[in-house]
Amino acid sequence: MTLRVVLAKALHGEEEDTGGTLSQDAVEKAVSGESDDAGDAAEEASDCTQDRSSIEGIMAEADCNRDAIIAMITAKMDAGEWGVNSDNHLIGPSGMEIDLNECPADWDDKAGLTDDQLRFGQTTVQSGNLAAYGNLSLGMQIYFDYVNSLDVLSGRDIEFIIKDDGYVAAQTIEYVDELIESANVHLLQGLGSPNGLAVYDKINAECIPHPFYLSGHPAWGDPEIHPWTTSRQMSYSTEAMLWGTWIKVNLADQLPVSVAGLVMDNDFGLAYEMGFEAYAEQNPDVVEEYLPVRHDPAAPTLTNEVTTIAAFDPDVFISMTIQEVESSGLLDRIEAAFTPSVCKGIAAYLAPAGMAADDWWVVGGGLKDTTDPGKMDEPFIKFVRDMISDAGEDPGISLTGDGACRGLEFTEAFRIADALPGGMSRTNLMLALRNFKIYNPCVMDGIQTELNGNADAYYIEGSDFSQFDAEQQTWNQIGDVVDANGGTPNCRWDKANGGCR
Repeated sequence: MTLRVVLAKALHGEEEDTGGTLSQDAVEKAVSGESDDAGDAAEEASDCTQDRSSIEGIMAEADCNRDAIIAMITAKMDAGEWGVNSDNHLIGPSGMEIDLNECPADWDDKAGLTDDQLRFGQTTVQSGNLAAYGNLSLGMQIYFDYVNSLDVLSGRDIEFIIKDDGYVAAQTIEYVDELIESANVHLLQGLGSPNGLAVYDKINAECIPHPFYLSGHPAWGDPEIHPWTTSRQMSYSTEAMLWGTWIKVNLADQLPVSVAGLVMDNDFGLAYEMGFEAYAEQNPDVVEEYLPVRHDPAAPTLTNEVTTIAAFDPDVFISMTIQEVESSGLLDRIEAAFTPSVCKGIAAYLAPAGMAADDWWVVGGGLKDTTDPGKMDEPFIKFVRDMISDAGEDPGISLTGDGACRGLEFTEAFRIADALPGGMSRTNLMLALRNFKIYNPCVMDGIQTELNGNADAYYIEGSDFSQFDAEQQTWNQIGDVVDANGGTPNCRWDKANGGCR
C-alpha cells in the first residue's frame, strides 16, 4: 500500500493545543481524503512564476518575487501600518509585534553593518563525530561569495564569521558571547538543538536576528516569546508523527506493531523521542510498544545499544545510524527501518553504509539532495554543483550542496531587507523574514516555503516519503508529498514545563 498524503491550511481547525506539530486528527483526516480543500495551498501559483526549466527562468522568478515582497512591505511601512511605531514596537503581519523597549540599552538596529560589510555570525560543528555538518557552512560561504560578486547589497559583502563549537553547548555559549560582544555581528545562526536551546533566550533578549536555525526542533516556531528566531526545516515532532502515519497505512495487516528507536541523548534526540511517544500513546491500536534507546552523541561505538534493540526484536526500527545496525541481523527481521530527515544526505550517511542502506525509509522534509542522480540535471541543482566545483570543492558532498541552498534563502531575505525604507537593518530583516514566501528550487514541488508573522512560524511544513535504492544511490519518492503549509500550531517554548505550549 502506498501512502499518499496532501495537507493544506484548511486543517487549522484540527490543531492540538501543545503546538510545534501537526495534530493527529489533521493527519488522519487528510490520509482518509476527508479534507475538503486538500492541496489548494500547495497548488497556488504565484504571478511571478517563470520557466523553471532553466536557471535564467528561476532567477527571473526570484527577482519578480522579491520585488513583489519589497513593494508590499514598503506600502505597509509608508502607510504607517508596519515598521517601528511611535511606541518603539516593531509591527508586522499577522499579529507580529516586538517591543524594542525591551532590547538592551545599547542596542543598535544597524549593528554589524559597515560601509562594505554585513557581518553574519554562525556557531556550528566542524570537528568531532559530527564534523561532516561543517560542510553546510562551506556551501553557504560558496553561495555568499557568488552573491558578493553580484554586488547587490548596497556595496556590502556578506562577511561570514564561523565558529566551531564541536557540538558542545558550553562552547556555543562562549562563541555567541564573542560574536555579539567582539565580532559585532548583525545576525546569528547556529546548528544543533542542544546548542540552540543553550543560547536561545540570550539571543532573543539581545534582539539579534536568529533566522533559519539549523535543526528541526519545534522550539524555533515561537514568534511570541522568541520573535527573533525563525525556523527552517520541518519540525521533528511532525516528522515523528508522520512515521506513525506511515506505519498505520503501510503495515495495516500487522497492527499493532512494536517500534524501537535509537536516539541521541540530548535535546535533538529527545524531540524525536517525545514526538513518537506522543503518537504511540494516542494510537495504541497502531503501536503496541515503543522502546527508545538513548546513546551518547560522542560514543565511538553503539554495539550495546544496538544489541538491546535487537533483543527487543521490533517490527519497525528508527535509527540515526545505519552502519552499526547491519551486523546485528536486525535489518533482516524488521518490516521497515527509518532514518531521520537530518540523515538523508547520500554522501554523508547512506553511501558509507553500502548495501546495508538499501530500502531504508525517510520522511525527508521535502529537501532535494544535490548528489542524488535523480536531481543532478535539474537547473538549479546543476547551478549549485557547478558553483561548488568552480570553488575547488567536491560537489559530491550532500551537505555542501544543502548549505548552498540555505545560502539562497538568506540572501533573498537580505536583499528584501536592504531594499526596504531605511535600508538594511535588524528590524527590516525581521520584516523580510516574517513576510517570506519564495519558490525554493531545492525543495520538492508541491511543498510551499513560507513564514507569515505570528500566523505561520514554520518555514517548511511538508515532506516526501522516500525509500533508498543503494544500488542506484538515490532516494525514490513513494506517493505524493505532504504539504501542511500554515497548519502547524506555533510553539510557546517552555522547557521547564515539558516544551511546547
